[in-house]
Amino acid sequence: MIDSGWNTRIRTVTDWLLLAGFCAFLFFYGLGSFGLIGADEPRYAQVAREMLERHDWITPTLGGVPWLEKPALYYWEAMLSYRVFGVSDWAARVPSAVDATLMVFAVYFFLRRFRPGSHLDGALIVASSAGIIGFSRAASMDMPLTATLAIALLGWYGWYESQSRRCLAMFYAFLALGTLAKGPVAPFLAVVIISIFVLAKGDLSLVKRTLWLPGLLLFLLIAAPWYIAVQVKNPQFFREFILEHNLARFGTKLYHHPEPFWYYLPVILLGLVPWSVLVVAATCETAWAWIAEKREMLRAEDAFNAFLLVWLAVPLIFFSFSQSKLPGYIVPALPAGALLLAEYVRRHTADNERPNFLWIIGHSILAASLIVPTLMIVYILQQRHLPWNHASQVSCVLAAILAAGIAITLLRSSGMRLLRFVTLIPVVLSVAALLRIGAPVLDDALSARPLLNDIARMEDVNALPPLAVFAVPRETEYGLTFYRNQAMLQYEPGKIPPQTHIVVAPQAARELIRKVLRNRRVSYLGTFQPQKMDYYWVAQAGSL
Repeated sequence: MIDSGWNTRIRTVTDWLLLAGFCAFLFFYGLGSFGLIGADEPRYAQVAREMLERHDWITPTLGGVPWLEKPALYYWEAMLSYRVFGVSDWAARVPSAVDATLMVFAVYFFLRRFRPGSHLDGALIVASSAGIIGFSRAASMDMPLTATLAIALLGWYGWYESQSRRCLAMFYAFLALGTLAKGPVAPFLAVVIISIFVLAKGDLSLVKRTLWLPGLLLFLLIAAPWYIAVQVKNPQFFREFILEHNLARFGTKLYHHPEPFWYYLPVILLGLVPWSVLVVAATCETAWAWIAEKREMLRAEDAFNAFLLVWLAVPLIFFSFSQSKLPGYIVPALPAGALLLAEYVRRHTADNERPNFLWIIGHSILAASLIVPTLMIVYILQQRHLPWNHASQVSCVLAAILAAGIAITLLRSSGMRLLRFVTLIPVVLSVAALLRIGAPVLDDALSARPLLNDIARMEDVNALPPLAVFAVPRETEYGLTFYRNQAMLQYEPGKIPPQTHIVVAPQAARELIRKVLRNRRVSYLGTFQPQKMDYYWVAQAGSL
């Protein structure tokens, strides 16, 4: 008994160290290897900086103006990160990495308690899914929402199986944090997922027991104070946040992100890479079992698989109806797909069965093929396609050898026990290659950080005159705003900033710039070729 207890503790510590190592590498390593990209990352990072500078924990602002698109959880996390590490792009990404790590460990502890045998597999599958890795490295609200909603749903299911009020309290607490992460979408998704599961089970008493008064009070205690405070300080909050950025975003094309109805099917498959093929296998097996067994499945241990299937399907279907679609919307469904696969592996390992031959071959090819785009990332970013040259041929040969090795391993009688090991090899290699090879090119092509560094090479960045932008993408404008810590001066019709400034404009706008500034003294300073941006020094209006 002593030896058994000691071995268990050793295995537990080993699991924790393994998970911590993978989370450190997949989520934290190289967070600043390329600058903030897109419009959202620098915008949210700047909002958190302004809140910290004003010591204001209630009203998000951008350029000193209330910015009420999103709730405050990410901003609070980023403010704490800035206080500890200083203001930087990588510090702005720390909150998502921390939230992803918390989710991975929550999955581990849930599975160890309720599905022992799959706990390490489940946690590592979640951690190594492409969408989880990608959004854990983004300064955005998507990972805070995904992590808090996932932990809340696991808490509810833990309560369903054990009747532990501690699990139910965790459900309400993390659901409240999800509401602070991205708004009413968190409780809405949770209510729909749980309601469909309860209706399928046919036990409506679960609803009454879920509506636990102390839990409801805990939810309000955590979520309500900020919503009340921000509404009191900003009477326009309800209109902007609820009506415009939730209802109008879902129901109209106001924000110009239209995509076809089926858009999220390929997105969710990409988000689950390298596990996508086996997740499809697990989903099909679970769906067929539910159809065949009907409610019998919901009275046994397999009810967890039904719950995961509902969890996977609800965000996929719900957001498919949205008139505004972005990849980050579907991230809350990814943990469910990963956990379905963990249960699938547990069943087949316990029965000493291998999945269908074709599933294994497909998984092996997909997992190994990750190394091709990561090794060729420079060509892809610069040429916008994967060229067929000596480098790509070598990459494909390496991928083929790796795919063969993975397939041979998994087709052995005990191969499924090594699934996570052989799949994590290409994941680790791909992330390392992306950060080592691709990060500098990503930085040059997509971030405003090297653009500002190029402008500042003539003089210390703090001594530069104010920056203005003319006809640049939002990504460039918000990126310069963060890295310069200055609201960009705008060139508006018939109105040019009167003070001395530097203006950034696309190369294609050279003639237009000269025409617009014909009455001002202008000096061409240089070009940042990777983004095809020119920048000019413009004298104060009226100066000679």
